[in-house]
Amino acid sequence: MYQTRILPVLEPDSLGQFQTSFPSASSSLNHWKAAAPSAPGMDALTTAADHIRNTDTPVGFPTETVYGLGADATRSGAVRGIFTVKGRPSDNPLIVHVCDLEMLRGLIAGSEESGKETIPAIYLPLIERFWPGPLTILLPVPSASLPPSTAPKWTLAPEVTAGLATFGARLPASPLTRTLIRLADAPLAGPSANASTRPSPTTAQHVVDDLAGRIEVVLDGGACGVGVESTVVDGLCDPPVVLRPGGISLAELRAVPGWERVERAYHDVSKGGNSTSADSSSDTKKQAQAEAELKPRAPGMKYKHYSPKARVVLFEDWRASAAPRSLERLVKDLQDEAGQTPASTTVGVIRTATWPALQGSSLLQANANGNSAAPGLEVKAGGSTVVYKLEEYNYTTAQGPHVLELDLGRDVPSIAHGLFSALRDLDTRGADVILVEGIDDRGDDMASAVMNRLRKAASDVR
Repeated sequence: MYQTRILPVLEPDSLGQFQTSFPSASSSLNHWKAAAPSAPGMDALTTAADHIRNTDTPVGFPTETVYGLGADATRSGAVRGIFTVKGRPSDNPLIVHVCDLEMLRGLIAGSEESGKETIPAIYLPLIERFWPGPLTILLPVPSASLPPSTAPKWTLAPEVTAGLATFGARLPASPLTRTLIRLADAPLAGPSANASTRPSPTTAQHVVDDLAGRIEVVLDGGACGVGVESTVVDGLCDPPVVLRPGGISLAELRAVPGWERVERAYHDVSKGGNSTSADSSSDTKKQAQAEAELKPRAPGMKYKHYSPKARVVLFEDWRASAAPRSLERLVKDLQDEAGQTPASTTVGVIRTATWPALQGSSLLQANANGNSAAPGLEVKAGGSTVVYKLEEYNYTTAQGPHVLELDLGRDVPSIAHGLFSALRDLDTRGADVILVEGIDDRGDDMASAVMNRLRKAASDVR
């Protein structure tokens, strides 16, 4: 049992820079140089890097997507520490984080002396467009029998890939993360820093809420700007595919040369008719079921995930005409189904687009804590701040439940920013059941990632 410490990093964006002074450099992302040891925040990063190098206990660290749980990806003992701390299934592969393209090339087979690029050509346009950022690419694991002249500098621990012939790699946008990797002098295996199946953490406190006593150090770089994990793509097949939706949309990928034909290769099982016709076919559902029996090719593809303690009921039909005729009636029906006394139940309601606000209902009255801003999230991204609001209500009769109503806003980035924090906040406030209004995910934007996470979190999809 550890005494878990949060180490604040007050200036996370000033901890290093890409060094572009190499005349022969083919990319500005070739080499990341850490800030001077005396720079603000470097003492916390040095402490975390020492833990990564010298122990098998992972550390919590922020990225632009969610908080990660980092360990040296080349040491089996350190990587096994991640699985132990999270309670993560061992057949669920881990994403490898690098600080620059030099480190990425150090994980790939090939001779640097030949002067040839070892990163597969299909990925170069994506790297130029989206890195550093929320995009993970699948790469082949080098053979263990390669001659020294072509062997990689770093050999991944087998636990990272879960026995697969490929591994996922990404270059995070956070300067804090890149400097941590540079100081550790090794690529980091870094899944989300939550207990397995729980909502992903977007603040340092979320990490502590799940993993207190299991890890020693959590770096606090503030709230994450994206709020959902990276998009995972496989360009080693034809056509290339998206294995997990995330911070980069399908439309953005298709605008990159060589990726015009990229397809979705993940399957969201839905009941509300909100999936595409291809996803709704019986053949596709059979294929998804068969794939579920195999090892997942990327994190988040197989297991129930992102779930709070409360029962989550997702209403997929996002059309305005499908909004519940009476949200209060819906709440009562769910109490009856659960066999609980309504007055003893706390119901969370997450609104996004069409559901009517509960304020003004003749059946509800705001309690003393009503009209309060939820303290769980304040995300600053691109100069803007996203804050969700929480309203608390009691039924006007003694037979009604306690209701917590949370509005994530109308635009998809706001919903993505607040989603995981909202689920955690309602859990903390004692919600027994959480009703979530789905959003239109037919477009090529982050809505697909939001609905993908919600479907995996839901106990009941309607």
